[in-house]
Amino acid sequence: MTDLRFDGRVAIVTGAGNGLGRDYALELARRGAKVVVNDLGGSGSGQGESHNAADLVVQEIRDAGGEAVANYDSVSTRQGGAAIVQTALDAFGKVDICINNAGFLRNARFEDLTDEQIDAIIDVHLKGAIYVAQPAYKAMRRNGYGRFLFTGSASAMFGHAWQANYAAAKGGLIGLSHIVAIEGSAYGITSNLLLPTAQSRLAAEMDAGFMEIPAFAEAVQGADYAASEGRVEVPFNTPLAVYLVSEQCTSTHGIYSQNSGRYAKVRICAADGWVAPMGVTPPAVEDIAAHWSSITDGAIAHEPLTVYDEFTAVAKAARRQGLI
Repeated sequence: MTDLRFDGRVAIVTGAGNGLGRDYALELARRGAKVVVNDLGGSGSGQGESHNAADLVVQEIRDAGGEAVANYDSVSTRQGGAAIVQTALDAFGKVDICINNAGFLRNARFEDLTDEQIDAIIDVHLKGAIYVAQPAYKAMRRNGYGRFLFTGSASAMFGHAWQANYAAAKGGLIGLSHIVAIEGSAYGITSNLLLPTAQSRLAAEMDAGFMEIPAFAEAVQGADYAASEGRVEVPFNTPLAVYLVSEQCTSTHGIYSQNSGRYAKVRICAADGWVAPMGVTPPAVEDIAAHWSSITDGAIAHEPLTVYDEFTAVAKAARRQGLI
């Protein structure tokens, strides 16, 4: 098996002072990448600032013979995002890889979320990803090559009580990654989204109050964790993250999950559904009720990669149902 290398590549990793980002940065550097280690230095709830976290990772990379520079700007402003990318350009002359990983948690019941709890999460996870990705995208486009990885969450894809603000922000990243993938396809740029699973410092921000929801508590207590012991750790995510931003990986427009050492593509699919009779008259509500089982039947499914692909899928469904 040939070693997968990043010699000559320049990577930006946001939130790289701890947890997932730190491990990504170290592994990329070990494989030859020059790395911008961005971290504001805040806590798991996004409080405070410090240069220490980023500096320690940079020193660890340099001590191992790699190349890295620190950046302490917040991703939550357009100026901060621009400064992060400019750090890469000033230090290494280009940007090849951008891993948008910065984030924190502020959990609460949906009904209790304040503007501050909502805005802070949206600003860092969603707007922050845009603010860093835009200037990085422009730099990549000039060079005709780029790899984006956005950090999503199973909380958005599948659901987690007491995380409405976090899930909303992470859900937005699904759409963002898809559009970057579509537009970037013209310029040698790929974009994918990772749903990592790890016991990181953010776990300390989790409030078990969500167990007040009976159905959710049942899901937590009834889950089979037989394949998970010792495997819900940060390093299990790194191989997939690093592969997705490699030159060898040309897959794009994808969502990928890592959970307990299981690596899988996650698909957003539409059922074949029920097609109303041809003509310009919409069906009645009663027609929807009468055909509900067909509408929800997943025996045949399709995976549109653009909104226009869905028109083709509808035509195929109509033909299968003998309508055209």
